[in-house]
Amino acid sequence: MGLGRVIGKIAFPLAIFAFGGLVLLERRRPLRRRVETESAHDVRNLLIAGTAGAAVLLLENPIAKRASALVERKNLGLLKALRLPKWLETFAAVLLLDYTLYLWHVLTHRMPILWRFHVVHHTDLDLATTTAVRFHFGEIIISIGWRVAQIGVIGVSPEALKIWQALILPSVMFHHSNLELPEKFENVLGKFIVTPRLHGIHHSVIRSETDSNWSSGLSIWDRMHGTFRDVSEHREIRIGVPAYQSESDLTVKNLVKLPFSEQRDDWRFSASVDEEE
Repeated sequence: MGLGRVIGKIAFPLAIFAFGGLVLLERRRPLRRRVETESAHDVRNLLIAGTAGAAVLLLENPIAKRASALVERKNLGLLKALRLPKWLETFAAVLLLDYTLYLWHVLTHRMPILWRFHVVHHTDLDLATTTAVRFHFGEIIISIGWRVAQIGVIGVSPEALKIWQALILPSVMFHHSNLELPEKFENVLGKFIVTPRLHGIHHSVIRSETDSNWSSGLSIWDRMHGTFRDVSEHREIRIGVPAYQSESDLTVKNLVKLPFSEQRDDWRFSASVDEEE
């Protein structure tokens, strides 16, 4: 049995184990004080995640699988043209998938049509493990085109795709979690991968802070592009989007409708919200 098939079989149990473990750990060692009650917050996030998960299972995964099978069959893409040893090709593909996900993340902030959907993820008032799966289903559907382009241009084999898919979800859950790690350990870890403290600043209500630390797996991409920002006073970060600080804006119904509604000036607090609170 090849590595890809082994990874494919353990991907779901690994994600469930990571999710459950992080939820328990972040409640024992919280990095930041919660704004909302945990039950209401997590139920809302999981309901939103359910619609996104359906889009992944019904559309993204089948299309990505077919695209990678076509790449393998027709020897398409950059890595196939280089004729690398199989192990090196797989490693390079996983690396480039992580890099191009960084680029996509930047686009979701820079392009207004993409931000309409991505803002649903950022409106969370607390950063926790469940935030990692709080994405609007529309963003998932739109991202399929980018995923197919990643696979086709890079030349991602089915095996490399399975490995990357198995790694990315636990990674995203980890750095969205509200888990406090020993600071010295996290400083070392952050030189290689994205950690809760590093990603926390990306969810700040201050736009200049949000426009940093876009990486999803390896932290090198932010360092390479000059978008890396370290934070020592991590507990002082206020999470969310200024225009959506009221819990009444953040019901499941309103979050689903948000991309299709009249857009606010996202980075301006409403008159009813005290910016200095």
